[in-house]
Amino acid sequence: MRLVTFDAGEGPRLGAVVDTSILDLARLGESDGGASLPSDMLGFIRSGDDAWNRARSLLAGAVGGRVAANASHESSGVKLLAPIPRPDKNVFCLGVNYREHLEEANRAANRDLQPEVPVYFTKAVTTIVAPGGPILFDESVTTKYDWEAEMGVVIGRGGKGISRERAMEHVFGYTCFNDVTGRDVQRAHVQWFLGKSLDGTCPFGPWIITADEVPDPHNLHVELRVNGVVKQSANTSMLINDIPACIYYLSRGLTLEAGDLISTGTPSGVGYARTPPEFLKPGDIVEVDIEGIGVLRNPVVDVREL
Repeated sequence: MRLVTFDAGEGPRLGAVVDTSILDLARLGESDGGASLPSDMLGFIRSGDDAWNRARSLLAGAVGGRVAANASHESSGVKLLAPIPRPDKNVFCLGVNYREHLEEANRAANRDLQPEVPVYFTKAVTTIVAPGGPILFDESVTTKYDWEAEMGVVIGRGGKGISRERAMEHVFGYTCFNDVTGRDVQRAHVQWFLGKSLDGTCPFGPWIITADEVPDPHNLHVELRVNGVVKQSANTSMLINDIPACIYYLSRGLTLEAGDLISTGTPSGVGYARTPPEFLKPGDIVEVDIEGIGVLRNPVVDVREL
């Protein structure tokens, strides 16, 4: 399932993308006369296997069949929101989790950082940006906005002390993130949180694709383009810490909950490590393209123009 949060004029609703249509899962369930389904993404994720399986069954029946008018929308006629417009927690993020990015970051900072365990930080929920929404450029804060394409993992089953062997059982699905970063803010404050948590700097989406539709998340091409020019190109096979390791270490002493978001790190090709350095500017169009997951596209917009 490709699951979205959309607005057709009556507020956020949970939908599934089928060809060029978006089917409202809760209304699809109502028309079927069976058990109801949540109308929001977090509620649906937290409903567990019964709800997920019912949704799959409803979608299978809807393909090629008649669907109630209020349960179907043309994609072109709705607004996509971030799949989880307001997460309950900060986004968990992995730093320097691709070998070549670690090497370019070390060169740019003239250091020799060699982490023995995953490097975690978080992005505040106020960073979240919808697919197609504006990446906010505020020159009163920084002009060094950098791009970072990342595969996102959505937790479906919570837990603490999750083993590597069972970790993938806790994954609900996958998505795209752009971990936009204010580089000078990040450096000035030493700890990464503020530079990573500026308002409007976490594009997320365009949807969540459920884990059953991604046979091997550790072999997906990841690409980032700015105005059509490729800046990052890698494969998730190059992750230093794979998804089981990310979940294992994060859940040691910390409870993961359904709906939690993990952004698994960015490959090499970030702007600040280039010669000369490059940064985003108003008018740029940034695309995160992850094989088998989707394309997340966002413009960079000066806050004074909003």
